[in-house]
Amino acid sequence: MGANHSREDLDISSSDEEEELEQEDYYADAQSDHDRSSSDRKSKTSSSLDEVDARLRALKLKYPTQNPSVKNAVKLYLHVGGNTPKAKWIISDRLTSFSFVKISDDSEGDEQEEDEGDGDCWWVLKIGSKIKARVCTEMQLKTFADQRRVDFVAGGVWAMKFFNDEEYQNFARKYQDCLFENTYGVESNDENKVKVYGKDFVSWAKPEAADDSIWEDAEDNFGSSPASKTPLRPTQDLREEFEEAADGGGIQSLALGALDNSFLVSNSGIQVVKNFSHGIHGKGIYVNFGNSANSSSFGHSTPKRALLMRAETNMLLMSPMNDEKPHGKGVHQLDIETGKIVSEWRFEKDGTDIAMRDITNDNKGAQLDPSASTFLGLDDNRLCRWDMRDRNGIVQTLASAGVGTPVLNWTQGHQFSRGTNFQCFATAGDGSIVVGSLDGKIRLYSNNSMRQAKTAFPGLGSPITHVDVTYDGKWVLGTTDTYLILICTLFVDKDGKTKTGFNGRMGSRISAPRLLKLTPLDSHLAGVNNKFRGAQFSWVTENGKQERHLVATVGKFSVIWNFQQVKNGSHECYKNQQGLKSCYCYKIVLKDDSIVDSRFMHDKYAVTDSPEAPLVVATPMKVSSFSISSKQ
Repeated sequence: MGANHSREDLDISSSDEEEELEQEDYYADAQSDHDRSSSDRKSKTSSSLDEVDARLRALKLKYPTQNPSVKNAVKLYLHVGGNTPKAKWIISDRLTSFSFVKISDDSEGDEQEEDEGDGDCWWVLKIGSKIKARVCTEMQLKTFADQRRVDFVAGGVWAMKFFNDEEYQNFARKYQDCLFENTYGVESNDENKVKVYGKDFVSWAKPEAADDSIWEDAEDNFGSSPASKTPLRPTQDLREEFEEAADGGGIQSLALGALDNSFLVSNSGIQVVKNFSHGIHGKGIYVNFGNSANSSSFGHSTPKRALLMRAETNMLLMSPMNDEKPHGKGVHQLDIETGKIVSEWRFEKDGTDIAMRDITNDNKGAQLDPSASTFLGLDDNRLCRWDMRDRNGIVQTLASAGVGTPVLNWTQGHQFSRGTNFQCFATAGDGSIVVGSLDGKIRLYSNNSMRQAKTAFPGLGSPITHVDVTYDGKWVLGTTDTYLILICTLFVDKDGKTKTGFNGRMGSRISAPRLLKLTPLDSHLAGVNNKFRGAQFSWVTENGKQERHLVATVGKFSVIWNFQQVKNGSHECYKNQQGLKSCYCYKIVLKDDSIVDSRFMHDKYAVTDSPEAPLVVATPMKVSSFSISSKQ
């Protein structure tokens, strides 16, 4: 399947019009009754005008007024039709009410009053008898202040409309308070927000008071990037260029090259494909994990991490110890030209075998370095650099190691006390390192020290499952299950110099982050496995060039944001929002199967009629390439 624009937020005015027509029928009935009453009055002088007025007032009770007396009154809508031409909003309840209650478990009988309840309790949103949902980010609640409306997911896609601005504002504030308490386990107040975020991150707790000027001035203040080869246009569209089945199927990951080839890592081997200006296409050699040369190396474990290096002539492959644990005990070095494993490396420190959760290149362009012999490793409580040379600087191989597996040399790093719970990491162009953690924290390390983070951003309550950073280090992108978090690392130091949080302590000079989300409808339509995975910037490896898009995978969706649009503080999405600014403007690539990975090719493949390099989207059985074109 090809690409399509994200559905606009469906207007529920059609339902309103339907309701207005129905109310006109009610009014017609009332008018007929009024006429009959007038006729009766002529023949029956005992009927008074007061009796007629009383009857009309009674008739109006058949449908709600604009200011109903019911506490917390709302009108409830349900979205039906999914992703079909018949999709629409229907009225589920013309007049109902909502409430926030605390419960201690999922049973109906443990509800408590709002001002009660200690211990292991959480807030739940109840709407009439139809909805009871725990207040959490999985609800994907989106507000529309101009319509006095909120949309959310709770077993389906729902919308509530409020009858006046005050009730809408009260709901929005109460929802944010309940979300904070459910996330952090403490009451939402200024004192607790300082405890959770830290005094330097007041802008994260109160984004409405944050100074966003650094977002607007980022390009001007820090060496403005030259204009793109082709200016961004609002009419850009996605066009599918290639789609082909992968040999053997079972694609696990993509390893995109910046030179001639890219690589599909599957259950049974590695497929080499050619890079073109409109995507990846054509099949080259196939390295089979099951052949006699490689079978002893991999056994039955499929590599989950593939890292290109040495001018993309070699690849490091790391396999998990088992299905439950992603950590690997070592890496296999594959010579791509011969298709053979030339070395098997073991992770070891101080004579003890250790495991790594992830590996990555020393910097964003390191895979193009023909002489590179080092790479970075990450474990739950370790951040380090590994060297494939021995302590005398001699490159080790299976032959030179003699008996046994050659051991990687730990050349730099730190083993932290327990509790850091590192999950993922990435490097900037200068080798600066960003690390995401289970508690949601994002830490920035300079390129010359792994012992202490220069800056540590607080978590928003959700684990960081993937991170990326722009080549210049000015922007960091974190992935959680339900949203992406975009952070500007720029700040002005006490001497008036603009720096990044990788090179200096930001202190209190920190702007609020921005969130990238799916609309409740798109989140629901993305499928059962509708979690964000692997969000990344488009790929540049040169100073002076700026990434132009961001892409993430959600179930059967590949979702693309315009980077410049997200940074624009006056963008339509951000108007009348409460809390951190959230961007809902994106494009979607929809596939028939769950997407394994989505990545932009290297910037060198952005041709003159396209503002961006092609996007490569892989499912377990197929790989597709899309170009971003400009409609004429």
